[in-house]
Amino acid sequence: MDSSDPASFPWSVFHDRHPVLIERIAGALPRPAAHHDALDALLAESTSGVVSALDVESLRHEHWPWWRPEYRGLPWGETPFLWAESYFYRRVLDAVGYFVPGLWRGLDPFGPIKAAELAGSSVSEELAALDDVAALPADEQWSALVGSALWGNRADLSFQAGPTASEATGGLIADDSDALRGLLHDRPPGEVHVLADNAGREVLPDLVLIEHLLSAGLATAVVLHVKPFPYYVSDATPADVWAAVARLRDAGGRAGEVGGRLFGFLRTGRLGLEAHEFFCGPLTYDAMPSGLREQFAGASLTISKGDLNYRRLVGDRHWHATAPFEELTAHFPGPLAALRTLKCDVAVGLTEETVRRLDGTGKAWRTTGEYAVIHVRG
Repeated sequence: MDSSDPASFPWSVFHDRHPVLIERIAGALPRPAAHHDALDALLAESTSGVVSALDVESLRHEHWPWWRPEYRGLPWGETPFLWAESYFYRRVLDAVGYFVPGLWRGLDPFGPIKAAELAGSSVSEELAALDDVAALPADEQWSALVGSALWGNRADLSFQAGPTASEATGGLIADDSDALRGLLHDRPPGEVHVLADNAGREVLPDLVLIEHLLSAGLATAVVLHVKPFPYYVSDATPADVWAAVARLRDAGGRAGEVGGRLFGFLRTGRLGLEAHEFFCGPLTYDAMPSGLREQFAGASLTISKGDLNYRRLVGDRHWHATAPFEELTAHFPGPLAALRTLKCDVAVGLTEETVRRLDGTGKAWRTTGEYAVIHVRG
């Protein structure tokens, strides 16, 4: 899959989304002219030019041969979409001096975007809704927490007690939630790993679900895997997790209680936070290093969140939508659950009937974020 076709979703990412993103980064902070020039040059190169090399100084911290020299000199649209999109975000960090000594070193270029979302009044309303979730019977509470983690990156669907709007209209198009429940409720508790996706309004319900796993005795420990540095606009870093826990603690009510317990779990180590370099690379999970593979192999369950992790699990290709999730993720060590809203072309694990129904709507159903899947491979 590449971004060479103007009618394709990958092409729209580079030509429609990235210009807006560059404008937001450039305008969020009083950046020097050199940053503006570098961002503009990156945008021009990635939309109409050829791949050029990373800054040598910024490469000194990296140990992975991700940034393929054979792609240099090729048009961006002719390189694999997963690689090109990842490389774009890596080059954004170069453009704003993230890795080199100076005033801007280590400053998240997406930080103002994340902070504004986390501080928004809608987040306060969603956290207040946790009071209602806590009053539900155990089965309904579990469904609400899983549903919130699934739909958490939908601006109107976080922390709803009961079926969400999209679920009520058939938005959940593959549902292995019973199998997910069984893996956590019907077996002795073990260590659960969570592959985080976005910060802000998505990591909040993830953290609430993690707190439930630990407090309810469904997991002996949880390891939350995040990105070691900024990636894909809103992907969660350690700093984003700490900010989210602080937001919960300061919210009062049930949310404040959850935040306080999470803070304690972080202190005692029952909730671990890891940020391996692999998570900021353009590789699929079948290429993960041995250390990570050993961690996941020893987990009672790994929960993958979001679109990018899903692409890296099954492979960023134009699979037929009925391709079995179990077969495409057979390389992943240990039991696996994927909670994902569809925001790109990759779709697997659906029935023929579901595919016919969705194709019959005439919508670009794979990319609108209106549909979601819960896939489990025990």
